Amino acid sequence: MKVFVITGASDGIGAEIARQLAAKHGAQAALVLAARSDPKLRAVAKDCESQGAQTLTVALDIASETRCRSLIEQALDRFHRIDALINNAGISAQALFSDVTAEDLHWYEDLMKVNLWGSVWCTHAALPALKESRGHIVAVSSLAGLVGVPGRTAYSATKFAMTGFFEALRAELKSTGISVTTAYPGVVATAIRHRGYNAQGQPAGSSGLKEDDAMPVEECARLIIDGMNGRKREVVMTGKGKLGRFVKLVAPGLVENMALAALKDEVKPH
Repeated sequence: MKVFVITGASDGIGAEIARQLAAKHGAQAALVLAARSDPKLRAVAKDCESQGAQTLTVALDIASETRCRSLIEQALDRFHRIDALINNAGISAQALFSDVTAEDLHWYEDLMKVNLWGSVWCTHAALPALKESRGHIVAVSSLAGLVGVPGRTAYSATKFAMTGFFEALRAELKSTGISVTTAYPGVVATAIRHRGYNAQGQPAGSSGLKEDDAMPVEECARLIIDGMNGRKREVVMTGKGKLGRFVKLVAPGLVENMALAALKDEVKPH
C-alpha cells in the first residue's frame, strides 16, 4: 500500500490529485486528505473510497505548526508509513502593493505562513518517514514563483520562497533516496483566485488574471502526478512559463511586459 498525504485536498488541484491517485491505485492507495473544510474533505474522501482507496480526513489550519505536525502524526498512527507528501495548500492574492495600507499589510505575513511555512512544517514532520520509504516530496508552487507577477507581490514572494526552500532541500536529500518535485502551474481553472486576498486581506471574489486559456484542473493534477512518479526535479506547466523562465535571463524587461499583459485591464497599475 502507498500512503499519500495531500494538503489543500478539499477542492481544486489537491482534490483532483486525490481522485486521480485513487483511480490509479485503487485499494493499494491510502489517502490522507487535509484542508480547512471538513464537509468538502469528506466529499472528496467519498469519491476516493468509491475507487477502493482508504482515506483519512484531517480538518486543519495549515498556518498552525502544531496542526501540521499533528497531521503527520495522525497519518503515521493510522497507516504507519508515508510514501508521498504533496504540499498543495495555498492562498492566492491579487493587490497592488501601493494599495495596501500599513494597517492591512499584516496579511502578507499570514500568506507566508500558509504558502511557505505550512509546507515547511509538514515536510519537517514527515521527513523521517519519507527517508524510511525513500519516498516523494511534492511542492506545488506557481509560475509566480519563477517570474514576479505585477499585482501579486505577496503571492510571488511566498512562491519564490517555496521554490528556494525546496530547491535547497532537494540537494540536501540527494543521498537519501527522497525525490523532491516542484510544480509550477500557471492559470488553472479553479476558484483559488476568487478566494484569494485583495488589498484589504479579504476574499477578492474575482480573478485579476485573464483566464481564457486556463488549464483544466484534471490536466494540472495529471502533470503533477506524472512528475512525482518520474521523480522529476521540476514540472513547468505551460509553454509560456518555460519561455518566460528562459527569456527572464536574457531580456527581463520583456518578461515584465508579458506579466503585465496577463492582468485584466481594471487591475493593471496606472
